[in-house]
Amino acid sequence: MRRRLADSTDHPDQRAATTLGCVEPLYGALLPGSDTQVGLRFVASGAEKVGPNRVHLHLTSTTPAGQQDTVTAALELGAGHLDVGQRPEEGHVVLADPEGNEFCVIEPSSSFLAGCGFLGELACDGTRQVGLFWAEALGWPLVWDEDEETAVQSPHGGTKVAWGGPPQAPKHGRNRQRFDLTLADGDLAAEIDRLVTLGATRLGSAGDGAVELADPDGNEFCLTHG
Repeated sequence: MRRRLADSTDHPDQRAATTLGCVEPLYGALLPGSDTQVGLRFVASGAEKVGPNRVHLHLTSTTPAGQQDTVTAALELGAGHLDVGQRPEEGHVVLADPEGNEFCVIEPSSSFLAGCGFLGELACDGTRQVGLFWAEALGWPLVWDEDEETAVQSPHGGTKVAWGGPPQAPKHGRNRQRFDLTLADGDLAAEIDRLVTLGATRLGSAGDGAVELADPDGNEFCLTHG
């Protein structure tokens, strides 16, 4: 299955430019993915942001100068520094776009994200159970499973998806960030049944032939046939 993160925002084009336009070529509010890099789609929404997002990006760097270049470019595009309690000795830089959506620029010494590409990680709130669910749902191996924290990665490598375990931030209504999954071949109904058997809940139609489901932690995601 192809996968992409859909991100609800008041200003899709501006959000895309601030978060990724500093480094990556964009196609409007869509950043196409690949076998090794998650795709991103910024969609218009008037929903108010309440509390920290349950998913945020970790952008990687290979040199200290490269990390600073990414931070500087993001600041010039409207991002700002964000204090989430990080310690001075920690090497990553926490930023927020003009709408307050968090993302991090990771230090080049991070061995966990080495070789993962610029879009190194989707860092998610979530239980170990939901990490195991997504490993089965995507057919991706677990690359981390310690102290209730989990992470999965495509067999091709690239972007990791990680869940931090407890404590978890409260969920305020429908998530602003959601996974979009596209079934390249096979029967959509059979795939829905498979996901439900793994622990998903079917929520209903999402329009344009897509079906909305929720993972075991209640996080919404969409499945469509491509």
